[in-house]
Amino acid sequence: MGRLHCLTIIGQIEGHVELGGQTKTTKYEHILPLLTAIEESAEIDGLLILLNTVGGDVEAGLAIAELISGMSKPTVSLVLGGGHSIGVPLAVSAQRSFIAPTASMTLHPVRMSGTVMAIPQTMEYFRKIEERVIGFICSRSSIAPDTLRNLMRRTDQLLGDVGSVIYGKEAVELGLCHAVGSLQDALRALREMIREGQDGQNLC
Repeated sequence: MGRLHCLTIIGQIEGHVELGGQTKTTKYEHILPLLTAIEESAEIDGLLILLNTVGGDVEAGLAIAELISGMSKPTVSLVLGGGHSIGVPLAVSAQRSFIAPTASMTLHPVRMSGTVMAIPQTMEYFRKIEERVIGFICSRSSIAPDTLRNLMRRTDQLLGDVGSVIYGKEAVELGLCHAVGSLQDALRALREMIREGQDGQNLC
C-alpha cells in the first residue's frame, strides 16, 4: 500500500537566528536535508506533513515550502491546531491539503522583529517579501490574490493588529485548503495518490 514518512512542523519556524531554549521550534537546517533524503529514498513512497505552527522566519518557511512543492513523491498536509503566518505557505505546499475542523490559519502582512529603519527602501523590501508569500500561496491553492490581500489587511478581527483568522471550513471555502478532514482522511488521500502513481508506472 506504500510506505509513508510523517514530518511534523511545530512551534516556531526557526531561521538564521537561534531561538530560546523554552521555545518549541522547527529548524529549517534539519528539515531541508531530511526532505532531500525522503525524495531520494526508495523506501519511502509518500510524505504526510502535520502542521501546528505559530509561524516564524519567512525566508526559512518559504525555503521549506518550496522544497516540499518541488517533490515528485505524493505529499499531503494536515493542519492541526494552527497553521499561522508562514505556516499557510507550508500548508499549501503539499499536493493535497487538509485542515481539521477546529484548526485555524492566521493571515497578516509581513512583519520584522528588532530595529527597523523607517525609510522607503525598508517598506519596498517588506512589499517584495509579502508579494513572494502571496505569489506562492496563490500558485499552490485556488484563493485569488486580491482576496488574500484583503484578508491580510482586515482591521476588525485581530486585537491591536491587522489580519484575519480563518477556521477549518472557511479555509476550504476560500480555496486555501482542499478539504476539512482528520488524520484518516489525510492518510487515505495519500495512499490513493501513491496507488495511482504506482498504477501509472505499471501501465508504462
